[in-house]
Amino acid sequence: MMATTTAEKTDVPVSVAEPYTMTTLFAGFGGQGILFSGKVMAYAGLLEGREVSWLPSYGPEMRGGTANCGVCISEEAVGSPLVTTPDAFVVMNLPSFLKYIEDVKPGGVAVLDSFLIDKKVERTDIRAFYIPATRLASENKLDGLANMIMLGKLLRETQFAAYDSVVAGLRKSVPARKADLVDANIKAIGIGMEYDK
Repeated sequence: MMATTTAEKTDVPVSVAEPYTMTTLFAGFGGQGILFSGKVMAYAGLLEGREVSWLPSYGPEMRGGTANCGVCISEEAVGSPLVTTPDAFVVMNLPSFLKYIEDVKPGGVAVLDSFLIDKKVERTDIRAFYIPATRLASENKLDGLANMIMLGKLLRETQFAAYDSVVAGLRKSVPARKADLVDANIKAIGIGMEYDK
């Protein structure tokens, strides 16, 4: 007689978890490290064996103009690198906030640099986190690394990758001539991860 498992005795279908996919939009001004943040995130996903895409976009002005990038991390092949309805939105200026906040997927996450953006998220179907990243960077003598503080906060709230993968992704993203900045970047990520207000 064949043994019957518990699963066979019930009529409840076995649920299969959806493959992991996370899309993120980083947005702000050129010169804030927006594209670099996305690159670090993409490398972290790649180092964990996932499929990734990183698509930068910036205005003709470059520094001081608009800049954004979309990052997809998935267990399956990425169909399109375009991020039109992100699961997560990391924003460092008011124009980008106003332009993209309504595009965030319901149930998604928005991380705002509250030192530069004086508005609150009015939507109730997403989680919003406010971190004064630019001020924190200045207070900790990490000027220019507010973007990494923002990335740290995103990591804390979404766990898009393991911390060690993010640090390894950072090391791959920093050019050799700026290797002396790696430790400061790691410190900035830690500040973002620890911020809990």
